[in-house]
Amino acid sequence: MKNQKPLGKLIAIGGNEDKGTYPNPRTKKKYYLNFFELGILKRVILESGKEDPAIEVITTASMIPEEVARVYISSFTMLNCNNVNIMNIRTRDEALDPQYVERLTRADIVMFSGGNQSRLTEMFGETEFLRTLKHRYYNTPNFIIAGTSAGAVAMSKTMIKGGSVPDALMKGAVKMGAGLGFLDNVVIDSHFVKRGRFGRLIEAVALHPKLIGIGLGEDTGVLITEGNLLETIGSNLVIIMDGHKLEHNNAAAAKKGEAISIESMQLHVLVKSNLYDITQREFYPDLKLRQQAAESARLTAGQGANEPAPAG
Repeated sequence: MKNQKPLGKLIAIGGNEDKGTYPNPRTKKKYYLNFFELGILKRVILESGKEDPAIEVITTASMIPEEVARVYISSFTMLNCNNVNIMNIRTRDEALDPQYVERLTRADIVMFSGGNQSRLTEMFGETEFLRTLKHRYYNTPNFIIAGTSAGAVAMSKTMIKGGSVPDALMKGAVKMGAGLGFLDNVVIDSHFVKRGRFGRLIEAVALHPKLIGIGLGEDTGVLITEGNLLETIGSNLVIIMDGHKLEHNNAAAAKKGEAISIESMQLHVLVKSNLYDITQREFYPDLKLRQQAAESARLTAGQGANEPAPAG
């Protein structure tokens, strides 16, 4: 599947500031489940091509799965989706249960909730569950894998497991690990703007400069088609960090706790309807301009092919 373009789509969402999936003992025991705006959920449904798609919500990452499940069911019901089921998988043994694999084969949309992204890799890494999910993503047109917050962060092959925001850019502050592997060439962070995770993503890209860093703001996401073309959806910002032109980068040589020095990190700020081509590392204000650029490149290539060979 490495060189195959997926027929399915990914929708990675930055989450919402008060999702209730990170309980803090110093705060009141009341969780706010103000999920991303229904406009993004509408887009998830629209991209499936079904009026009432079969939806499986995976609440494994969350510490409050019952509450999260109720909000998802309520939100999808408001959008006239009535075929919504919950996979509250809490152990590795449960993840190996064949019933869940069978349910994946019938789903049109699979949605990962927020919480702790490491729980997703611990439960599903190298399982038939994950292999089935990847097979459907690559081979089923309009099959949707969506995720918010931790569910978005875990989509990439190389994943941010966590890390201190104040200490970012001091080597070792950002913890990296293996993700679910739907995308090979990016690293994703969520709650990006409100929680000030710029330094965290810069460090992650400095450590892995061949990857594109994607920082997702709250109530904002990206729709990724063909495993490559990213479109911004929602009301906030998406930040792209590109390190492929770094002139100086001491991330590999620096010792743990030392400051990281970087030259020429490229940054793009995307809003709704902006596009980014991950493979070509190109920004486009909208789809029309990308299509014009693609047509121009095609014509230029055609002209080059028709040029006479040089004499001699």
